[in-house]
Amino acid sequence: MSTYAQKKGFGGTIWDFLTTVDHKKIAILYLIAGGLFFIVGGLEAMVIRIQLAVPNNDFVSAGLYNEVMTMHGTTMIFLAAMPLVFAFMNAVMPLQIGARDVAFPFINALGFWLFFFGGIFLNLSWFLGGAPDAGWTSYASLTIASKGHGVDFYILGLQISGIGTLIGGINFLATIINMRAPGMTYMRMPLFTWTTFVTSALILFAFPPLTVGLVLMMFDRMFGAHFFDVSMGGNTIIWEHLFWIFGHPEVYILILPAFGIFSEIFAMFSRKRLFGYSSMVFATVLIGFLGFMVWAHHMFTTGLGPVANAIFAVATMAIGVPTGIKIFNWLLTMWGGSVKFTTPMHYAVAFIPSFVAGGVTGVMLASAAADYQYHDTYFVVAHFHYVIVGGVVLALLAGAHLYWPKMFGTMLNEVLGKITFWLFLIGFHLTFFIQHFLGLMGMPRRVFTYLPGQGFETANMVSTIGAFFMAAGVIVLLLNIIITTVKNQKVGNDPWGDGRTLEWSISSPPPFYNFKQLPLVRGLDAFWLEKMEGRKGMTPAEPLGDIHMPNPSFIPFMIPLGLFIAAFGAMYHPDHKVWALPVLIIGLAVTFISMFVRSVKDDHGFHIHKEELLDDEKGVEA
Repeated sequence: MSTYAQKKGFGGTIWDFLTTVDHKKIAILYLIAGGLFFIVGGLEAMVIRIQLAVPNNDFVSAGLYNEVMTMHGTTMIFLAAMPLVFAFMNAVMPLQIGARDVAFPFINALGFWLFFFGGIFLNLSWFLGGAPDAGWTSYASLTIASKGHGVDFYILGLQISGIGTLIGGINFLATIINMRAPGMTYMRMPLFTWTTFVTSALILFAFPPLTVGLVLMMFDRMFGAHFFDVSMGGNTIIWEHLFWIFGHPEVYILILPAFGIFSEIFAMFSRKRLFGYSSMVFATVLIGFLGFMVWAHHMFTTGLGPVANAIFAVATMAIGVPTGIKIFNWLLTMWGGSVKFTTPMHYAVAFIPSFVAGGVTGVMLASAAADYQYHDTYFVVAHFHYVIVGGVVLALLAGAHLYWPKMFGTMLNEVLGKITFWLFLIGFHLTFFIQHFLGLMGMPRRVFTYLPGQGFETANMVSTIGAFFMAAGVIVLLLNIIITTVKNQKVGNDPWGDGRTLEWSISSPPPFYNFKQLPLVRGLDAFWLEKMEGRKGMTPAEPLGDIHMPNPSFIPFMIPLGLFIAAFGAMYHPDHKVWALPVLIIGLAVTFISMFVRSVKDDHGFHIHKEELLDDEKGVEA
């Protein structure tokens, strides 16, 4: 049996991270992997903007442009935004509810490695014959016509990653339902925990339709089925339904955690309780509910008919109501507060007008009649990026600055943080605001070049200059991270001085077991209440005793590795490659043997004894 004395060095070796089941280390893995994919997706975006900077440009060919555009969208949504959201969910949510870990630590690690191997598989397409080229939505008419294996990489890579996301969402649901500290009722949960809860429920219902669509597409591409082939009696529009039944809730899967991060920031740095907490909770739940009733607004021009178009138009406009409630509550949280303009607060304040702009253009697009004009123009590109960049990416950058000290025990430089903010914000608006007008002037989406004399030149050049500003902001952030890591100046429990929730009541970074004694929660903003009564930490809800923790395991790494190997065999087997079937069998064997070992292994974890906890406390005081 492992002992805590052996685990205390559970620090930073590669082996520790390969075998960890600790939610905090898994959060760091998500942050690193998501950050790397974010940089890859950003480089792909720069290629797009350089190509479109001037008319008749030949920086890349038409075929390569399609691949870059497809991979930019796919990478940013599935491999950057999703894992970075999961990084903060893993790092913060268990601490906010007073838990020692998530409900299923093994499944948590498995979810990360599934995502990671799926993402690596997808990006290997660049080196193995060409990337997918059918757009990030991979509409069936384009995927059926696509040559080579690019789309197959998309299908199999997203299936592997999607399983990881799905089991991660189930894990978060189980954790929030079952592992809240004594006194932590649902209506005392911090807003970030609430948004994690609703987001996880959305994942549970949104990812299966995508999985079904990908499986049908896989049968079409690899086994000669004809689910989407019109010439053989199939239906290409069914793919659009399956994709968007996932794809529109996906927008809320990304934006709701962003709302949660900003809710924490507004309350912390206005030094006030969040205005209208109950209405914020109900608005979050309502957004999640309505998110499943609007998918066909992506399909107004496919010929569903006036009745369907009208129903989905009304539902789409209705979802603006709970979002508007949130906007006013954030403004009223700041109203009369003692506002501190930290780097996270800069992002939070800038988020409101940026996201409202995206919401207003969303209401414009929700009008089915008007959408016939906007559809497939750069107006849609501008709207989409105002929601995703103006909402999600600003929140991820804000969250990185806010929670960096809690995750790593060091504080990012505030001056460099504000330089990043201004470069990124100016670049964002330069890049995408002018694209609304490009769209209204008639510039279509997904074109790799355009002719001179159409009036598109100046706007495209401005847009490209803005993209370079955003890239400069990201470079400053990377410098900030390097400088902070090298200096390694340690900070205390509550480095901002304004922490309101449980995560700020324990050391930075938290110990392996999070809470020596589970905290007693006596109201909303539990840590703030304790500070108001003159206490430095939380009142314990239990006597000091032994703590049971799970053992590290290498099996979560091995199960996805087997699927990763098997995917190559499955993809090349229809080409009658001699080696494809053995590779498929080997990969599946690795996966199933790993699962069998897990099922028979007698792994009861280990205990941290009370004496060792007291030794830890003395060490911290010293």
